[in-house]
Amino acid sequence: MNLVVLIKRVPDTETRIQIKEGKVVTDGISWIISPYDEYAVEEALRINEKLGGGKVTLLCLGPNDAKETIRKGLALGADDAVHLNDPAFGNGDATVTAKVLAAALKKMQYDFVLAGKQAVDEDNAQVAVRVAELLDLPHVNSVIKLELAADKQSAQCTREVDGDRDVATTTLPAIITAQQGLNEPRYPSLKGIMGAKKKPIVDWKAADLGLDPATLSAKLETVRVDPPPARPPGKKLAGDAATAAKELVRLLREEAKVI
Repeated sequence: MNLVVLIKRVPDTETRIQIKEGKVVTDGISWIISPYDEYAVEEALRINEKLGGGKVTLLCLGPNDAKETIRKGLALGADDAVHLNDPAFGNGDATVTAKVLAAALKKMQYDFVLAGKQAVDEDNAQVAVRVAELLDLPHVNSVIKLELAADKQSAQCTREVDGDRDVATTTLPAIITAQQGLNEPRYPSLKGIMGAKKKPIVDWKAADLGLDPATLSAKLETVRVDPPPARPPGKKLAGDAATAAKELVRLLREEAKVI
């Protein structure tokens, strides 16, 4: 099968984010594939390994430096990649990102599309849904189990919903987003890392997608970014268990006002 996986370059989850003058300081940040996207990449690889053929293509919107992140996905086993790389895409929001990704997918051949349920930097969980809407494709989100039908024309998707599970069947092509639990992403092998250097990455700009840069302005403006306020120091309650419990209840009722 021909599978396309949407991936995003995000700051390493172990990176300590610094804020200066209302903006995130990007100097010195380590970048990775968004962890939920890694589940999507792994699932695409497993599907084609099971079927014994096909191609996995990565689709990534980002600046020039995103190629390093794309290579990490290729090192995992993806076959090739498309890099949506144009300054016109740089100031977009979820609306613009979805519009550009949808335009790119219109130029590609695929049986279905996988993506992470959300990116871990902005946590919008909007882009894949918007892309599906723009392409008039069915969409199933937060999938923890994916089973293709024997004829490869549909897929059964299991999701966790409010502490329970539901099962949805969708026709293909569709856009399916991955949740933690779908699989255990692999680590790149040395052979994969070396081979990734030779795998093709195609650059597409707005003109290649038939998009007018003037139509790619963000509808959402980020005015300022601030770190969360420092947490107040905790309190240590004196006395025996009964005394401490009584004082705790008083504090929860009178100060925290949660009971």
